[in-house]
Amino acid sequence: MPALWLFVLVIVIGLTGFFLGRARAMKDAGGDIRNLHSLPSYYGSNVMLSALIPSMGLLVLWLIVQPMLIQVNVASHIASNNFADDGALNLIMSDVRRVADGLNTAVSQGVMTAQETQNLVGAQDIRGMLANLGVALGADVEDYVLIAAQEYRSLSNWGGWLMTVAVIAAAAIGFTLAYRSTSSTQRARNSVEKVILGLLIGAASIAVLTTGGIVFSLIFNTIEFFKVYPAADFFFGTTWAPSFGGGSELGILPLFWGTFYVSFISLLVAVPIGLFAAVYLSEYAGPKTRGIAKPLLEVLAGIPTIVYGLFALLTVGPMLVSFFGKDGTLGVNWMQGGTAVITAGLVMGIMLIPFISSLSDDIINSVPQSLRDGSLGIGATKSETVKQVILPAALPGIVGAILLATSRAIGETMIVVLGAGAAARLSMNPFEAMTTVTTRIVSQLTGDADFSSPEALVAFALGMTLFVITLCLNIVALVIVRKYREQYD
Repeated sequence: MPALWLFVLVIVIGLTGFFLGRARAMKDAGGDIRNLHSLPSYYGSNVMLSALIPSMGLLVLWLIVQPMLIQVNVASHIASNNFADDGALNLIMSDVRRVADGLNTAVSQGVMTAQETQNLVGAQDIRGMLANLGVALGADVEDYVLIAAQEYRSLSNWGGWLMTVAVIAAAAIGFTLAYRSTSSTQRARNSVEKVILGLLIGAASIAVLTTGGIVFSLIFNTIEFFKVYPAADFFFGTTWAPSFGGGSELGILPLFWGTFYVSFISLLVAVPIGLFAAVYLSEYAGPKTRGIAKPLLEVLAGIPTIVYGLFALLTVGPMLVSFFGKDGTLGVNWMQGGTAVITAGLVMGIMLIPFISSLSDDIINSVPQSLRDGSLGIGATKSETVKQVILPAALPGIVGAILLATSRAIGETMIVVLGAGAAARLSMNPFEAMTTVTTRIVSQLTGDADFSSPEALVAFALGMTLFVITLCLNIVALVIVRKYREQYD
């Protein structure tokens, strides 16, 4: 049975358990809800969760583990002289899965029976059959690949049937045990709340475990990089010149200079505009103006970054050249081309405006009205109230909004790729092309580079270094925010 239909069947079993469990509890209480320990819905929920949790957990686990076990089993039957390394074996297994899918299509469309697919012998028979189904195979697909596909399909089908039986059995057992234990004196609410608490803890743990997995993957690959490239040259080198043929210079300083330079310019644009917009919307704009302006401002947050990148490349860059280029309006020849730090910084600043304005607006609105009334009551003007009461009280939240925008700016890639260029250099001139850490990470992991080479592993070192720096910045910012929060609490 397909996993989707199995999922639907388990949901139906769970919903059935909810209504039957609820009805059983009411029957045992003689139809009087006052004789129940818990509300009727808790009894139904207890039966439903008892059926859903074990079966759904088994279904998810099965869908994760089965493909890995089948792949290992089938791969072990492929002779080692047919592939040179693990990468070649993965390519072979991708062909195996593709052919197995074609065999399944043949059976589902009634072209042949499952037994007939197992009786096919040789590449020509299977290739001809799959060609009729529109599944094209390369000329280099050998007989052993097609034979492995037959085995892969057979094991997948057997695994699918075993999964169906096991999942339905788990749902039925959970349903039966919970239903039989349902009575008016059962502490159903306690049981349900414990299960819900466990689910909430599990959901919260996913974020922590995911963060840990990301950090550990970066750490291990960073250690491998420093085994093949000196750490001192990486952290203090001023030249970024990777060469996949050998002899690379992988100094990080030009990349971080470009990253922080672009981020600094973008914040110079976004912070004042976003903060002023938030103050106007929260303190001066009327309800109608606010209802129109705020949604329009937040539309900027929904625009894909690739669109911003194209805007920087096709509109902002040429416009800046028309002002600051050799033949521009000012005739100063500061800007040689459209890709420059100022191009990416301006466009990224536009992208960050809704992050700062929307969050700051919500934070300013959360300042107690009593502070406003007290300030106005002692004779302060509206502007004095905003400057001396509201903004200081909302400062911790505003700093948090700016930090969020900073993190977004540091991690941005597409705008920098299209707007800032790809030159790694140390320069104070904002009209020159530069590159950033995130752009180089993408560049180093693109192509056919050997992942054991410094040119590929350096991407993980760049990511780890960027992670540590942003973490330190956030810690410092939290200390500052806590200091101001104690002042205004």
